[in-house]
Amino acid sequence: MQIISDSKITEFKNFLESHDFFYVVGHKDPDGDAIYSCLGMRDILDAKNLSYQLLSAGPFKRPEIRDYAKHFSSEMLFLSEPERKKAGLIILDCSEMSRLGEIEGDLKNLGTYIIDHHKTADVTENCIIDPSSPATACLIQQLYEKLIGLLPSQTATFLFTGLSTDTGYFRFLNTDSAEVFRQAARLVESGANPRKIYDKITGGKPYSTRKLLGIMLDRVERRYNNKLAVTYETMDDTKQWGQEGRDSDALYSMLLSADGIEAVLFVRQDTELTCTCGFRSRDTIDVSAIAAQFGGGGHKNAAGLSIDGKIPEVIEKICAEFKKVL
Repeated sequence: MQIISDSKITEFKNFLESHDFFYVVGHKDPDGDAIYSCLGMRDILDAKNLSYQLLSAGPFKRPEIRDYAKHFSSEMLFLSEPERKKAGLIILDCSEMSRLGEIEGDLKNLGTYIIDHHKTADVTENCIIDPSSPATACLIQQLYEKLIGLLPSQTATFLFTGLSTDTGYFRFLNTDSAEVFRQAARLVESGANPRKIYDKITGGKPYSTRKLLGIMLDRVERRYNNKLAVTYETMDDTKQWGQEGRDSDALYSMLLSADGIEAVLFVRQDTELTCTCGFRSRDTIDVSAIAAQFGGGGHKNAAGLSIDGKIPEVIEKICAEFKKVL
């Protein structure tokens, strides 16, 4: 992981100083990194006595973020035209406006700064983008430490949780992660409790999620010399078992632990005409490149997208891309 340059720190500091109000937003269907990065940014703005609103299209289905839904809104505070000219937009954990989801209000034509760690981000100005960082929370930590100083216990807990969710509680890190652990150590020194955070992330799953997990495992089909595992979730499944506490991480983990499986494709029918897709892989398969073919994004070994269509046709379309690399 790289250290944010002094020039980028100054650039972001100048962005804060040039606006009076900030909308802070992460991607739709948020995970822990998106939400806790937003909360970390909130603490930076609070420390600088700046006004803001936290935005999210939701839904807050994951147990580790559900308690913080009340701090976010899907409806922008109204600002007069003179106020809008002094307002800034801070986008965290994604770089595409399309991934922000349904936010009521006009997010366009605002001074914008993007902080992200996804490989598929293609922004070059007014941004801090580091694909070598395992989580956006790591970038927020560096900003807090450079702009404010020592982290208070609550902020440290937020950022440790964001880091933990995006790294599978450090399971996905490689030999280039020494700086990540140095940052994590500082979070613990500031009051983050690794054991309590692990329990928050992994515990509290509704019984219904175990039933849904069983259904999806039962449907798994292996393709391309058994290297790709494919499964899906219908709208009826979601209605009966998947309304809260979704546990996709357990699905990916179990399938990738099976001998011979190098990648996983999961497709969920969200509406009659649209699907959400999730990809996971081992080291050799770059699923972000496959997701990018359909307007999605992510990391080399974890990516996702939203796409028009129904489950059977979506699976065949995406499998055709997997076939090229398996």
